[in-house]
Parts: sequence; structure tokens; C-alpha cells
Amino acid sequence: MVRSMSLLWMMVVFWWLVAADDMLYKDRNQPVAARVKDLLGRMTMEEKIGQMVQIERISATPDIMRHYFIGSLLSGGGSVPNPHATVVDWVNMVNEFQNGSLSTRLGIPMIYGIDAVHGHNNVINATIFPHNIGLGATRQVKGFSAATAAEVRATGIPYAFAPCIAVCRDPRWGRCYESYSEDTDIVQSMTDIILGLQGEIPKGSRLGVPYVAGKNKVAACAKHFVADGGTTHGIDENNTVTNEHELLSIHMPPYYDSIIKGVSTVMVSYSSLNGQRMHANGDLITGYLKDKLNFKGFVISDWEGIDRITSPPHSNYTYSVLASISAGIDMVMVPNNYIEFINDLTFLVKNKFIPMDRIDDAVSRILRVKFTMGLFENPLADFSMVNEVGSQEHREIAREAVRKSLVLLKNGKTADDPMLPLPKMSSKVLVAGSHADNLGYQCGGWTIGWQGFSGNENTTGTTILNGIKSAVDPNTEISYMEDPNPEFIKSNNFSYAIVVVGEHPYTEMFGDSSNLTIADPGPNIITNVCGNVKCVVVIISGRPVVVEPYMSVIDALIAAWLPGTEGQGVADVLFGDHGFTGKLSRTWFRTVDQLPMNIGDAHYDPLFPFGFGLTTTSVTERSISGGISRRPLVLVILVSVFITLGLSHRYVA
Repeated sequence: MVRSMSLLWMMVVFWWLVAADDMLYKDRNQPVAARVKDLLGRMTMEEKIGQMVQIERISATPDIMRHYFIGSLLSGGGSVPNPHATVVDWVNMVNEFQNGSLSTRLGIPMIYGIDAVHGHNNVINATIFPHNIGLGATRQVKGFSAATAAEVRATGIPYAFAPCIAVCRDPRWGRCYESYSEDTDIVQSMTDIILGLQGEIPKGSRLGVPYVAGKNKVAACAKHFVADGGTTHGIDENNTVTNEHELLSIHMPPYYDSIIKGVSTVMVSYSSLNGQRMHANGDLITGYLKDKLNFKGFVISDWEGIDRITSPPHSNYTYSVLASISAGIDMVMVPNNYIEFINDLTFLVKNKFIPMDRIDDAVSRILRVKFTMGLFENPLADFSMVNEVGSQEHREIAREAVRKSLVLLKNGKTADDPMLPLPKMSSKVLVAGSHADNLGYQCGGWTIGWQGFSGNENTTGTTILNGIKSAVDPNTEISYMEDPNPEFIKSNNFSYAIVVVGEHPYTEMFGDSSNLTIADPGPNIITNVCGNVKCVVVIISGRPVVVEPYMSVIDALIAAWLPGTEGQGVADVLFGDHGFTGKLSRTWFRTVDQLPMNIGDAHYDPLFPFGFGLTTTSVTERSISGGISRRPLVLVILVSVFITLGLSHRYVA
């Protein structure tokens, strides 16, 4: 009897140990490394390969997530649950897919990614911040990125494909506005966006290990590795020709900072480096990023990025799979032909073209990020943060970012006769230009749709025109006409004019430009208006554009970049509620024939140099300092004496 009880007790203990061991990867109190090792040891090859796949939400269903063990989903530009999706719609959609993943044998949650590159820009009514080129002019980024993280997480999404840390060396590149600067030091400093998105890394954390602070933060993605901002003639996805010194001193340093700051993922560039496609560059992806820089997060491809290894794309897909995975890419953004990818990768592993160790490395990295960010503990989103999207607090942060991003390039025909700040009280003011009352134009690409939009109907915000109307005195008459003729201008006796023109929205290769001109009818508007009334010109653009031909007629010139939804921030500075503080993060060329031209070049002859920006004080600051300085010193002393005598007399009495 005693022996039987002992055997029974041993069986119970053994069962308990097995059960405890079975739950090891689900135990949040275990070290991440132990959880990864435990889960990896339980996975079949099919489950491992599934984790390496990221597909577009349009191609996914909960059953597909379950059947193919898909590790990740994404929304491409403009890919939404429905055309008028609310925050609740987003949460419900993500959770529906997640439930498919959780119903698999091991219950590994998927990670959902999205291009939140200047706010949660796919989502209606979200706060849209200035694009990176504008943020580079502020030299500040943390408040913006923390607000973005909150809005992204509010929709149930835990992964943002940001920041872009390209060092754009040629403004002809259609993605130049996604770069903070032509200057490596500025781009390095702006990697603080990672701390805003993911949270401040704890003291003593191991360098290179991904870190996400919790349910209110998102995994970040440093992109596009590497040298995408240096392509020949600024052509998107083109070849960057450089030597090792330039690569390591100009393009690579922002990745050092990103890794130190705990970035979770790195996305590979479409571009080539000295003729080799980056998606197949094992020397840099594995040899440098993973081995030398000791990056422990996962490396993800760009959209159909491995297809572009061959020319034409997808012409030898099995080779593309072999080359990209062997080079060190861990997760592949397929995004539609996932069955082909899975079949090809399975074939390559089974036939030992790709060793199982390479698959285990990739999956370990993916699982490490998922464990680190708490995805196993909190795989499903709730509705507790829905009010974060487009909140007034975030709009105020964006408005401040707009104010600080504006760069004042000219202020008056002479230094002794400044035009700005503008008086709020005037009899009649003309506002002109195609960009003055167009929310889509002032937001630029990557807004609601992939290529952006035109008009004021697609989301919520304040146009520059409405910001002006709110800023001026109620008795000031604002007259808006997009393209006024000279006769109209002359006959209305305007006090001054504000002209808002620039580029139309674009994204990626659709923005490549060899002429960098202001979109028609912008040049004619500048000439007609500024030739007939005192004017300030506000340029809305993703980069410096041709302005030298118009400088003689312009009284004041402002680079407003792509400010986003909070156009009131432009009016705040125009009328002196706040001063101009922004500094050029890019060289402003005279003619496109000078390009590429960057600070430090031997033949540096810009219209406005890197770092240039006139400053002004706010009306309040000016009135205080100016009021005191205009009083004669003797008068001040006399008044002080009389007051003192008076006070003494009263005290004695």
C-alpha cells in the first residue's frame, strides 16, 4: 500500500513537472531567452516558417492565420477595414485576425504592423504630424512619437514601420521628406523617436536587445537598411555608389544609435549598394548589422522586396527566397503570394539549401520581439484607448511641432523693414494659392491613402486658411482666391497678401523629380500676387524647391514643409503669437544643376545654407522687451525716485 502510494505520488510529481514545463513559454516570469528556447523547441518546421511570413490584411482571414501559422500582418498605405473605419472597427479587425492565430496549437500571437510615419496616418481623424523633414528643422521629436505610439496602439496595432533614418543626400529623391536631414548628426539625434515609440530603455539594459515598455507603446522599425538616401540622381530604389568610409560615416551611424536605443526591428532597403541588392547583402545584414553591431531584434524585408533581387522582379522567385533568407532577412513582407513563399522556403530547407539553424535564428528573433513587448500576455486589444486618436492633447503637440518646424528664409525687402510678424488688425487681407485651403496638400503623401489626397473631406484638421481666419482680428476682412488676376488684386486695396503654394502629394518613386519646381499654377500666383501687393509666400513641400526666380518680388518667404493636419500652427507664427525658431535641415539649392549638393561639399554655393533660419520673437516678448528698452533711462530713474519719496512720505504719515 505504501509502495503504491509512493508510485502514485511520483506520478503526480512527474505530471506536475511536465505540465509546468509545458507552460514555460507562457510564463511571464521566466527570462525571455528561456521562453524563446522553450517555444522554439516545440515548433514544427511549418510553424517556424509561418512565423517568418508577413502578409497584407486584404489577403488574410482568421482561417489563413490558423492554417499557415502566419506570424505577422500589415496594412499597406490606404489598406483599411472599411472606407470610413472607426477606431473600434480597427480594434475589432485586428482582434479577429489575432483570434485566428491564438487558436493554433501553440497559440503564438501574430504581430500587426502599419506605416505610421507621421502620426497614425492611415486612420481617419488621427493626428497627422509634420513629415520628418519638418521635424528635422525642429531638432525635437519625442513628444510627437509618444503621441503616435498611443494612437497606433489605440487601434489595436502594436508595430509601427518607423522611423525612417535615411540620410537624404539628394532632394530629387521622392522619399526625401521621410528623411530628417542631409546631416548624419541630426539624423542620429532624431533616433530619439524610438524612445517615444517604444519607451525609455531601463538602465543597465543590454545593448542591441529590443525593448518595448508595455501596452501603450509599439515596436519600432529603423529603415531602410542601408544608404537608401544616397542613390544616384536621387532615383528611388536605385543604386548607391559609395566607398566604405562614406557608408560608415554618413549612412550607417543612425543605425548605431537605433540599436543602442533598443529598436525592435530593422527594414531592408529596396536600393542597391555598389550594384548589389540590399535584400541579398549578407555581408551587411548578417555580417555587420547582426554580428558586428550585435542587433538582436528581427530584420524584415520591404513590400515584395525580395522579388526585386532579380530583374525583372519575381523572375526567379526561388532564388530570391534563397538569397534573402541566406543574407539574414528574418521576416518577409510577401504580402500576397504567401503560399508560393512558404512552399519555396519549405523546399529549400528540406533540401538543405538553407540550414535549419538559419530558420531557428530568424524565428528566435521574431519570438524575442513578441515576448519582449508582452504580446503573449496581451495579444488582444481593448477599447480603453480609443479616445487617444485625434485627441486635443495630441493636436496641440502637433500644432507646436508645426510652429517649430517653420523656417523663415526671408523677412522683408531689407533687414531694416521686416514684414513678419503680420498685423492681426488690417482692413483687408488676401489669401491665395492652391495649398491655402487643402488639407490633403498640407499633409502630403502617406496620408489616408498611399499617395495622399487632395481636398478637405478625407480626414479632420485645420487648413492654413482656417488657421489664418482664426488668428486675425474679427474686423479684418479675409478674401480668399486661389489664383487671383492682377486686376482683382489692384482694385481691392489689400493691406498685404499671404500666398500658399507648393508640391502636390506623392510617395516613393512617384515623387522622384529632376526639376523640383513648384506645382502649377503656383509660380504664376507668386508673380501675380507679389508683383502687385506686399506678400509673404508659404511653401508647402517635401524638400527644397526652385524659388530663386521669384525672390525679388517676394517680401517674406517661409518653408513650411508638409505640416500635417494642424494648419493653425502656421498662423501662430505668421501673426507673432510665437516666434520663428526652425533651422534648415537641408541645403536649399539655387538651381537643380547644382545637385547633389550638401554641407561640406567643395563647391558649396546654396541659396540658403544648411542650418539657416531667421528668428523672430513673439509679439508678447517683443512688447515687453521693446517697451522697456524704448523708455529713456533718465525718465525711469526719475519715476523710481518719485515713487520712493512718495512711499517714504506715506510710511512716515
